[in-house]
Amino acid sequence: MVETQTRPRAAPGAEAEAPRVSVIIPHLNTPELLVRAIRSVATQQLDHGRAEIIVVDNGSRLSLEAVKAAWPDVRFLLEPTPGPGPARNLGIAHASADLLGFIDADVKAEPGWLQAGLDALAQDDHAPIGGDVRIDTGGRARLTGVEAFECVFSFDQKTYINRLHFSVTANMMMTRAVFEQAGPFGGIEMPEDKAFGEKAHSLGMTTRFVPEMRALHPARASMDEMRRKWARLSRQKLSAHLSAGHSLLRWRLLAVAVMLSGVAHAPRMLFSPRVSGAGNRLRGLTTLLHIRWARGLDMLNLARKAGTEGATTAMNWNR
Repeated sequence: MVETQTRPRAAPGAEAEAPRVSVIIPHLNTPELLVRAIRSVATQQLDHGRAEIIVVDNGSRLSLEAVKAAWPDVRFLLEPTPGPGPARNLGIAHASADLLGFIDADVKAEPGWLQAGLDALAQDDHAPIGGDVRIDTGGRARLTGVEAFECVFSFDQKTYINRLHFSVTANMMMTRAVFEQAGPFGGIEMPEDKAFGEKAHSLGMTTRFVPEMRALHPARASMDEMRRKWARLSRQKLSAHLSAGHSLLRWRLLAVAVMLSGVAHAPRMLFSPRVSGAGNRLRGLTTLLHIRWARGLDMLNLARKAGTEGATTAMNWNR
């Protein structure tokens, strides 16, 4: 059942005020989490102005009628083309503000998230900014292996931004002018956030990390869910690998490297400050070794299929 608590009503006359920022949330089949995301944005406190919230559904099988009724101030759009990139592009096309914020439907913005982003853009609005993304463990002391693994290895925004020149779109802001130069976001056949950041970097934009822009992402529920996530990313990477003219032999060597990388990254799992407790670290280590081995096997299987069926691979976004 979808929780239907509504947002506070705007003050009289506020509806006529142009929004200071438009926050765009792509959505697919997670209405309960979407409510959490909407509430986390709707309750943000700003020093002045207001935020517009735009939800772009990407063809969900699950109805959003209850969510729409509970949040009448939120704009709901439909983008039938699969992929969060096209969904975000549609949201931007309908956004009223020149400042654009992005979170995902399964992400919860922490208090102060929006103001921190607006403050950072006020200092320098010539490039995208990305915030910190942490795994939401509900404050529990004992973590599952998947939770411990994700706390350390998922959403390493500082590294993504400072070394790889992109921010995940689960927590990012920019001006419309920046988007018009570096956009639009790509389709489901590519990691659209990485491609966007790389294009922005090629245009001389330096994406900045803003740790005060903190958001929480739930850990995957199981090893199978983790494997589905990495299988999708591997399909995207293989498509890019072959498009760049690289061989399947090189891909297979990369697969073997991935299979062995769990051992190389074990110290990071065991000593990261993002996880505490020997039990959590050991469970995370077991998950690390398992998922890296499974990822390598999946990459080898993709290479086999590409060699026998051609390079085209079907793409999905949590469908």
